[in-house]
Amino acid sequence: MKNMRIVFLMVLLPALAALPLDEPRVPRNADEVARPGGKLPGNVRIALVKVAENFYDPTNVASANDGSGRIFVVERVGRVKIVHKDGRVQKEPFLDLTNINPLGTDVQTGFVEQGLYSIAFHPRFKENGYFYVHYASLPFNGDGVIVRFQADPKSPNIMTPERTRQTSKVLLRIEQPYYNHNGGQIDFGPDGYLYIGSGDGGWEGDPLEAGQDLSTLLGKILRIDVNTSDDDRIPYKIPPANPFAVASAERLMQLFGISELDFSKIKMRARREIWAYGLRNPYEFSFDLKTGNLYIADVGQNHWEEIDFQPASSKGGENYGWAKMQGTRCFPMTGPDDKCPQVGVLPAGEYPHQTPYPGAAALKDGWGCSVEGLGVANYGGMKGIYLVGDWCSGRVFGLGWDGKRWQLEELLQTNLQFTAGGYDEDGYVLAVNCNCFYTSDRGPTGNPPGSLWRILPADQVPSGAETARTIPKTTGATSSGAGGMLVFRNALDDTALDFNSAPDAGLSPAVRQFRNAGRNPYRGNATAIGEGKAAYLQNCASCHLEDGTGRIGSNLVDSQVSHPRVSTDVGMFEVIYAGGTGAMQPFAGRITADTILKIMAYIDSLPKK
Repeated sequence: MKNMRIVFLMVLLPALAALPLDEPRVPRNADEVARPGGKLPGNVRIALVKVAENFYDPTNVASANDGSGRIFVVERVGRVKIVHKDGRVQKEPFLDLTNINPLGTDVQTGFVEQGLYSIAFHPRFKENGYFYVHYASLPFNGDGVIVRFQADPKSPNIMTPERTRQTSKVLLRIEQPYYNHNGGQIDFGPDGYLYIGSGDGGWEGDPLEAGQDLSTLLGKILRIDVNTSDDDRIPYKIPPANPFAVASAERLMQLFGISELDFSKIKMRARREIWAYGLRNPYEFSFDLKTGNLYIADVGQNHWEEIDFQPASSKGGENYGWAKMQGTRCFPMTGPDDKCPQVGVLPAGEYPHQTPYPGAAALKDGWGCSVEGLGVANYGGMKGIYLVGDWCSGRVFGLGWDGKRWQLEELLQTNLQFTAGGYDEDGYVLAVNCNCFYTSDRGPTGNPPGSLWRILPADQVPSGAETARTIPKTTGATSSGAGGMLVFRNALDDTALDFNSAPDAGLSPAVRQFRNAGRNPYRGNATAIGEGKAAYLQNCASCHLEDGTGRIGSNLVDSQVSHPRVSTDVGMFEVIYAGGTGAMQPFAGRITADTILKIMAYIDSLPKK
């Protein structure tokens, strides 16, 4: 009998090993939701390799999947640039919405969250030439418009203004009451329908209660059928399997013999376009190109970011909780132990802001402020790993299913301010970044340009390729040059700064003294502190607050530091001058070195907490 058991086990174990791991599923309780500190299957190591640069406030990236290898980069101002297969950026834009209106641009860009949001190519683009864009319309006071255009087969790389106007077909206009939380991403799903990310309309805290309101398109993922070749006068059709496709249909009233379940499906004000609801600002979402699973990066309020998972088998109708919940947390948050009933579907992953609840001590690691979906990686040992980048901290997280539960692992912390992602024709995940933070925004063409990146396994980076700077995991220190002279370096990769070789004649006496001695001569100088405060309030306070305690930016008056160098005058100067991670942009060229020293003097004068 014992031998029979051994034989049985020898036969059974290989069979069990051959069985597929459990498929990823929506968490059933808060303990199943992934948070930073997890470990993805395999030894995931990635790098961001620069593909092209000099894009003004890029907001989206996509491929036409027509065999051309072209990558289309969307710029906030209203243009779409082509990156050809050889990496060359075409000088003339593929699409330019700034010159189709005799009165000027058609795109509203007055606020940093407004502009041209996204581009999507019809699954049969190679045959019909149809592509779609979503943008904030200036003539319609910032309302979002979804418009179809048709590329010219005789001039496939350039849409002339005439061609743009002649082939335009407006599918949908989404009224926007405020200038933020517009969502923006559009993409075709594996079912051939067009999915649209729509934010809750803006301000903060969902004042319109749009997230839970089925009578508005705000705070939703929408799904429409754009294939109207039978009658092109129809803007779009409602997919018959949409969860609320018939919920508002007129019918005879019956009071008896109807189940409560059937009664619950009658929703006379529900919009038929809705696929999912309870979302705050689904700025980016991504389909897994292999499985069809959908991931939604929903930008959070003050304390948490959430990543929602919807299996390809979903019938739609999911409620993701906003504004009753944000992730697994109650809304509004008042402390660490808030209690409230769970509303809707839980996310697969979430990560905190630097202050995870009101009054919390600032976190040092694993935090961000605005989740931007990049794409799902199925290469380099990664299987169904959803990559997201954070707009503020520059962190890249990977969310994946390990066969039993979700894992969320921080893979990199970069100097990039991520805005969006997409795929190239080979299925590699792409990312774009801007330098366009709220208070430093100089308009859609006035900010320092951003770049296009391809995410590769770290051991497959081509020789000589430029990669994104990343923050070292070990404590660094400012190094010295020959003869003990100070050498000012980038806080991320230790490369020498151009400040070292700046001619003395162009520097103030205080800056020359600082460059030689490494100590801020303005420390304790009341006049300099006053001038530094004025400059700080203009350039720094929106992130770090007037008292330095930090909101989106780091706390400057506690004992925690994001960059070990900033505990010294030289290190603080390096970070302000050359930038740090994410939204901590370089201020060289924006303000003088003398002003940086005065800002440092003001920070040094603040009471430590």
